[in-house]
Amino acid sequence: MSKTPVIRFDNVTKRFKLTHAQSSVFESLMHRLHVRRLPLEELLAVDGVSFDVQRGESVGLIGHNGSGKSTLLKLATRILRPSSGDVTVFGRISALLELGAGFHEDLTGRENIYLNGSVLGLSRAAIDAKLDEIIAFSELEQFIDTPVKHYSSGMYMRLGFSVAVHCDPDVLLVDEILAVGDGAFQRKCLDRIQQLKSNGVTIVMVSHHLETLEKLCDRLLWMDKGKLIAMGDTATISERYTAYMNERIRAQGGSGFVANRSGTHEAEITEVRLLDQFGTVQDQFSVGDPMTLELNYVAHRPILNPEIGCAIYHSDGTQLTGANNLSHNLPIAKILGQGQLCYHIRRLPFLPGQYNVSVAIHDSQQPIPYDYHQHAYTFSITADQPLDLQGLVVVDANWSHLQPDLHHST
Repeated sequence: MSKTPVIRFDNVTKRFKLTHAQSSVFESLMHRLHVRRLPLEELLAVDGVSFDVQRGESVGLIGHNGSGKSTLLKLATRILRPSSGDVTVFGRISALLELGAGFHEDLTGRENIYLNGSVLGLSRAAIDAKLDEIIAFSELEQFIDTPVKHYSSGMYMRLGFSVAVHCDPDVLLVDEILAVGDGAFQRKCLDRIQQLKSNGVTIVMVSHHLETLEKLCDRLLWMDKGKLIAMGDTATISERYTAYMNERIRAQGGSGFVANRSGTHEAEITEVRLLDQFGTVQDQFSVGDPMTLELNYVAHRPILNPEIGCAIYHSDGTQLTGANNLSHNLPIAKILGQGQLCYHIRRLPFLPGQYNVSVAIHDSQQPIPYDYHQHAYTFSITADQPLDLQGLVVVDANWSHLQPDLHHST
């Protein structure tokens, strides 16, 4: 007997009608008076897609921006209705699709927990029982009685995620929301998703972080221009998708595909190079060597006061340093078009080992990444001579010894 899927898409198509914007007040008035109708355009966001998700399965949706991934999730939550075909979902759905979705900005964080919880089908008594746990997970105790209109995007994400994962869902839908927030909270969220997966919750995730999807998902669905290109086990589809994106980017003159990448892409990091003291690209350095991280970017629109930075990690995941132009007192009023920023390390203080680098362009006022390459660039450090040291860094220090005169001791 075949299993009944928890989620089923049966030949689903979703079309959106788009109108050209009116170019003047007069044209808008004429349109309202039906003097001249503006032409309609049709966007085919999802085109004849069929797939099943079984109970307890974790499925990742991949594809470049505009491929239809987020539309699929909104169809699953019934935020959108299909133009044709059928979408069937069994069980309580908990969705984290957009920052602040379902929040009322004039209500406090605490009041919005009750509002969100009731929308998700929880009784007041059930929310009462989970309230302390939801607040503690969000780490917003200090602000929980503040209206959420004063929250940052990161605070929105913390509260929304905490409610979503504490409402005992049968199905959890997550749309790239984990790109917002600090690294520690992201790891906490991923650990919670892993726990839900272990408890048999069905999970569908959208993410540009292939590394995350490879850890959490049993299968991947690859979308492109509204069509389902391929679906299958995570390793196979990830390899095919990476090869396709590398070929596509190189054909456009780029330097290659970054798997663990997220952001709005209003500004993009086009190339990152690690250089030695002679300006030569290297992936191996010695303890104490100088190293320059060269970051090239292109801003597709004016970005005011950007925060451009990098972080270096040991291979075991320990973050060793993090720096950006603002922390080094180098404010940049605006970026537009192509540019370059360099981070110069005079002496690498790290012990021999394997290391990786994350780079990002952020909004300086709120944690919105324009482009974030996570753990995307690697290098190693060796020692010219044996170092009998433990730990991760070389401390610029020395020993001295003072011994009392033994002849005068008793």
